[in-house]
Amino acid sequence: MADTQRPMSLDDKLGLLTYKNDHQSHIKIPDAKVCLDCKNKPCISGCPAGVYTWDEDKKKILVAYENCVECGAARMLCPYANIEWDPPRGGFGVSYKYG
Repeated sequence: MADTQRPMSLDDKLGLLTYKNDHQSHIKIPDAKVCLDCKNKPCISGCPAGVYTWDEDKKKILVAYENCVECGAARMLCPYANIEWDPPRGGFGVSYKYG
């Protein structure tokens, strides 16, 4: 019998995660002005969970830390090393489960 299940999309996989959100962010951008000089803003395109967005009116990166899947991609991609990331405090953050 052939396996007829379609491969899971990234959105399907992200839907398997559960979060216990903290009231304080575990992600910081120490110098918002540095992001003004960053042309490609790879943190935005490289984050699979859409944590980082550019606010054109405020001229800064907005951080939706509560969406973070703790993969570290954006921190590794930032050409200016301008993303500080610490693990969420104990009991908070993402929980992985397999469906």
